[in-house]
Amino acid sequence: MTTEPARWAYLVEHPGADPDRDCLVLESGGQCSMVVAVASTADAPAVAAGLVRDERVTLVELCGGFGSGDVAAVGHVVFGADQIPAAAYATAAGSVTGRPR
Repeated sequence: MTTEPARWAYLVEHPGADPDRDCLVLESGGQCSMVVAVASTADAPAVAAGLVRDERVTLVELCGGFGSGDVAAVGHVVFGADQIPAAAYATAAGSVTGRPR
């Protein structure tokens, strides 16, 4: 009996990114994790839906920098729900794109 590995995706915003090109796949220990960059948070719903449909992803996680509207859009498109669990973060004062100077 063969069990399929758990398949997870983590989406992060990166200006100019192409999700077909700018992705990292880690596969070991019965799990496949994908880190996928999107050029804009507005691209996330379509990218997440494609990962669920084409890559059989069962868990989609969004970078904490995605806003609540972005999270709701992904939840609606992928899971048919406007409210899904999410975590968020605020960048530190004086940071540049979330990274300390």
